[in-house]
Amino acid sequence: MTKQLFFLFLVISAQVFGQGYKIDVTLPLAANKKASLAYHYLGKVYIQDTTWLDANGTGTWQGDTALTQGLYKVFIDKDNHFDFLLGADQQFSLKNKSFKSTDMQISGAAETEDFVKYLVFFEELKAQSAALNKQYQELSNDNEKKGIRHKQEKLNDELHNYWEKTSKKMPDSFLSKFMKANYVPALDISTLPDEIQKNDSLLLKARFVYQHQHYWDNFDYTDERLLYTPFYKNKLETWFTKVLYPDYDSVKTYVYKFLEDVKPNKRIFQFATSYFLNSSINSKIMGMDALFVDLANDFYFTGDAFWANEESLEKIRENVLFKKDNLIGKMAPNLTLESFDGEFYNLHQIESDLTILLIYEPNCSHCKVFVPEFYKEVYLPCKDKGLQVFAIYSMDDKEEWSTFLTKHNLFDWINVWDENHTSRFKILYDARQTPGVFVLDKDKKIIAKNLTVEQLRKIVEDKLN
Repeated sequence: MTKQLFFLFLVISAQVFGQGYKIDVTLPLAANKKASLAYHYLGKVYIQDTTWLDANGTGTWQGDTALTQGLYKVFIDKDNHFDFLLGADQQFSLKNKSFKSTDMQISGAAETEDFVKYLVFFEELKAQSAALNKQYQELSNDNEKKGIRHKQEKLNDELHNYWEKTSKKMPDSFLSKFMKANYVPALDISTLPDEIQKNDSLLLKARFVYQHQHYWDNFDYTDERLLYTPFYKNKLETWFTKVLYPDYDSVKTYVYKFLEDVKPNKRIFQFATSYFLNSSINSKIMGMDALFVDLANDFYFTGDAFWANEESLEKIRENVLFKKDNLIGKMAPNLTLESFDGEFYNLHQIESDLTILLIYEPNCSHCKVFVPEFYKEVYLPCKDKGLQVFAIYSMDDKEEWSTFLTKHNLFDWINVWDENHTSRFKILYDARQTPGVFVLDKDKKIIAKNLTVEQLRKIVEDKLN
């Protein structure tokens, strides 16, 4: 449990309804204890208010400004707490004989009361579903199994009907949005042509496309109230990392549309922009650092990221400086560097179908393994097929360099260095970590980078065979 007490006017950008909140709470099992009113926010829980309960377990949380609607928590200690939904009605009483949300009694807040009724209904539905699943596992007759499936479908229908009734009863209520927030409709494959139904790869693609199109159907990501649940952060992470097609050009369009939609809400805009910025620079998907550069230029350096202080902006500027010139699809920055033998080689003048620019440091533990392995597993088998290597020693100790080259017999590819560090190659190719690996096509455009030896072997064989 994360505890953090804020002044109300700093924490809550409230939807003000002309009055504050007043929640009278009665918890007999927590008599003479401190009870905290907490709220869920982007995967964490924060304390909003506290009260000391009397000998009967009664107390009051009260404030002059209405709270943002969301999923709140009654917290006594790490073992005794339960959740409730806070809607538009924020002056009510809450009683609970236990610490189960389904045992709550609410008076004065219809939406919160209906939330409890929904929890009771949902628990009953889960119990029925579990019983049906057990029956299904014990059956061997296909007709009987079909009957169980039919009953399970009826339970789903009951759940959806409940949602619809609540939405009609309380249109635009937080409860109606909360209940359906995590529901993503599944593709009915019976609506697909036979040739797709019978082809596993086509069916998988159809399901992927359908999920992509309908992922946000029941989740209004522009509604600030959903930030105050455990759902929003996980929902966004799943969309960005698993639902969107893992390609920079595709992802950028959807990310920018998302940010455009949420920009009127400062709180959501701040979270989403920060999330996309951090996720793109830390992404394992090759080429996603281009999204980081775009977000930095279009939102942070323009002043739209109102929350960014100078310290964080300076860090972003540094990362952009090291990333912007070596993005996938860009022309590789040209370098003219001196070889081990004192000759000069120009990167763009190397004639080869494929060029790998390698930056290494002999004392780097990873380089000690990577460079010799890359030489044996990738370079030697492909050097006569159109592969050239532009290997940059990143330090300035020629004796160290010579020892490394001799030890691993690396003299038959292009070995270069920048003794006085005048070329800026460490910035142009982000040599903050070594080894640095960039795959260039015959026109010296960057087509891949930061690969393992096995990945390099596959891409080289694919390009040259």
